[in-house]
Amino acid sequence: MSNALAGKVVFVTGASSGIGEATALALSAEGAQVAVGARRAGRLESLADRAPGEVLTLELDVTDQESVRAAVAETVERFGALDVLVNNAGVMLSGPIVGADTTEWTRMVETNLLGSMYTVHAALPHLLERKGTVLQISSTSGRIASANSGVYAATKFGITAFSEALRQEVTAQGVRVVVVEPGFVATELAGHITDPAMRTAAQQMAATMRTLQPEDIAAAVVYAVTQPEHVAVNELLIRPTDQTR
Repeated sequence: MSNALAGKVVFVTGASSGIGEATALALSAEGAQVAVGARRAGRLESLADRAPGEVLTLELDVTDQESVRAAVAETVERFGALDVLVNNAGVMLSGPIVGADTTEWTRMVETNLLGSMYTVHAALPHLLERKGTVLQISSTSGRIASANSGVYAATKFGITAFSEALRQEVTAQGVRVVVVEPGFVATELAGHITDPAMRTAAQQMAATMRTLQPEDIAAAVVYAVTQPEHVAVNELLIRPTDQTR
C-alpha cells in the first residue's frame, strides 16, 4: 500500500465487478478512502473485505437521480469530502438497429450517458471545493462507431462530448476531467448482450486477442489521478495490442 492518494476521497460507480471493482481496489491500495456504489450491492461487501483501506459500500442506481444524490451525500458525510469521481457504471446491449428492442436503447442511454451526467452533477460542488477530478470510463466505441453497436457508441460519444464541455467549464477552477477509453477488456460487459448471435460474436472476437484485464485499466486510472495538480491527463485510449480497431 502506498500513500499517493492519502487523505483523498474517491467515489467509484459500477464497482461490483470488472473495471470498477479493480479500480476501487487499486485506489484503496494508493491510500484513498473509497466509496463504492452498484445496483448489486451484495457484491460490494467482498470488495470491501479485500481492500487494504477503508471502503464505504453503497447501493446505487445511477439512472435514479435521488439514488445518486444520496450516495454522494453519504460519501461526503462519512469521509468529509470528495476528491475523485470515477464514473464507471455502464451496460453494453449490442444489436442491429433494424428490429431492435428499443427498451434496451433506453437502458443504455439512461445508464451510460444520463447516469454519468447525474453523478457528475451531484458530485461537482464537492469536486470544485477540493479542486478534484472527474474520471469517465468510456470506450473505443466513443471514437469509432461500429455496425450493431450504434446506440452503445452513441452513449460513449455522448460521454466524450459532455466531458469536453465540462472540462472547458471547470478546468480554470482546478477540476481535472479525464476520459479513459478501453478496448476489449475481460469483464462481464459482453454478458449483458441479450441477442445470442451478438453475444457469441463478441465472445469470438475477444478470443482472437490478448484482451486487457480490469487491472490494466485500473492502473491507467491511478496514473491519471496521481499526476501533479498542474498536469491534466484529459484522455487515455487503451487497446489490447492485438486489437485493430
